[in-house]
Amino acid sequence: MGIQNWTEDIILVELHREPRMEGELTTTVDIVNDRDDCDVVLDFSEVDIITSSSLSKLLKLRKLLEDCGRRLIFCSVQDLTRKAFKITGLEGIFEVADDKSAASAVLQGVN
Repeated sequence: MGIQNWTEDIILVELHREPRMEGELTTTVDIVNDRDDCDVVLDFSEVDIITSSSLSKLLKLRKLLEDCGRRLIFCSVQDLTRKAFKITGLEGIFEVADDKSAASAVLQGVN
């Protein structure tokens, strides 16, 4: 679990439940700020709810990656978290894959 270099240019973040998730997202933003040459996959398989503070960090991370031409992909998003994205109007803003393998395929351009 945690944050790891999945490949040379992809960071995989296996998120934990709140409140730990907020710190993981802050660390991920810091890593992207330092590198600016990586895509990020966030694994939500352990996440059941999400706070407004974490939503804000997700938006910041998305903007940061977008500004440097990189991608943010969510995977294994649970139903409650999907509902939170829908309720907040953010469901179409984030790119979502079914699981880690699907996220990797998306980033590698595999259909």
